[in-house]
Amino acid sequence: MANISIITIGDELLIGQVIDTNSAWMAQELNKSGFWVNRRLATGDNRVDILKALEEESTNADIILLTGGLGPTADDITKPLLCEYFNTTLVINEEALSNVKNIFINILHRPLTDRNLKQAEVPASCQVIQNKRGTAPGMLFEKKEKIFVSMPGVPYEMKGMMTESVIPYLKNHFDTNYISHRTLLTAGVGESTLADHIQDFEESLPPEIKLAYLPNYGMVRLRLTANSNQEGILELQLNHLFSDLKSRVKEWLVTDEDISIQEVLYKMLTARKQTLSTAESCTGGYVAQLITSIPGSSAYFKGSVIAYDNNIKKKILGVDPAILSSAGAVSEETVRAMVNGVIKIMGTDFAIATTGIMGPGGGSKEKPVGTVWIAAGNAHEIITQKLWFRFDRQRNTELTAVNVLNLLRRFIISLPAEKRPA
Repeated sequence: MANISIITIGDELLIGQVIDTNSAWMAQELNKSGFWVNRRLATGDNRVDILKALEEESTNADIILLTGGLGPTADDITKPLLCEYFNTTLVINEEALSNVKNIFINILHRPLTDRNLKQAEVPASCQVIQNKRGTAPGMLFEKKEKIFVSMPGVPYEMKGMMTESVIPYLKNHFDTNYISHRTLLTAGVGESTLADHIQDFEESLPPEIKLAYLPNYGMVRLRLTANSNQEGILELQLNHLFSDLKSRVKEWLVTDEDISIQEVLYKMLTARKQTLSTAESCTGGYVAQLITSIPGSSAYFKGSVIAYDNNIKKKILGVDPAILSSAGAVSEETVRAMVNGVIKIMGTDFAIATTGIMGPGGGSKEKPVGTVWIAAGNAHEIITQKLWFRFDRQRNTELTAVNVLNLLRRFIISLPAEKRPA
């Protein structure tokens, strides 16, 4: 099977101004098509570094995919460097030129400049990949039996080229493997504890099937990956092993699909057409953001009250001022009252609430930074949980949101069968 390297180009990637989502998406799509990405690296807009990356990756890989550096500005240096590396010169590609003219004249209704026209220049030795979503064409080269493909760094444009041109080309020219994944999500257990618990299972895996631990936000995904040229037998073996793995971690199992906790709740609540609302203090609407990030969430999510100020807790959610005076805003009593209040306002089947101290300031000896109370329930019953986090404000917020969503999941599955989603 062909080895693949991905090179992303741009100073903005190295200084953290832009997060490299391109290589992650490319690796996922290549994986779906039976290709395995062996290496990913980022380099700045520097001639020596890019040439070095090209040379090094050509010794490690059969296919080298590049994104970035193909725009109209002076710092877009990829095309001149490709000319240097492949010992060729820039020429005008008529089809690319026609595309640039059409975009500026007929779509954008803007005048063409010499800088825009340079987008149609390509190295003479390349096979041009037309850009149906922008002005900068992609370029494919062959050198010493290695394939190089350069694409724009704009994600929307790169994805179009990969889907419509690059992956079909690679599938026609290279053998692919059978690659398949099975992923489950656990909560309430650490990575090291899981590893100890299933050590004998992991040690018994055949060489063509690997187990990966993917911890994130207080949860751990376990992924089995099969990689071989024998599909039929391996698929049966993978299914059997995944079933065994699920049984071994059943006490912590959230779902046996590769989905987020908010997607789990989406499936649970829409199955029975039940509804949810949120009352958020310390998370400031982040829980609602996670919920509404799932398409179709309006089928069950009715809304949120962001009661960041105590007056809102009292006036909107109906939290008793005596509770706030005696127990404080960050307390079990308050978070329970917030659930009750938002259920009355929204008229939903379920509600969740958060209140806490995210930091970096605002803590006390009794309630230090990272102290959080969360609650989930319905009009008849509410469960609560106290959390202590030691991270920065953003991570504390993210962990609170994931924990309160999982608390709701636990609440729902604890209900009698006739009262919970199927």
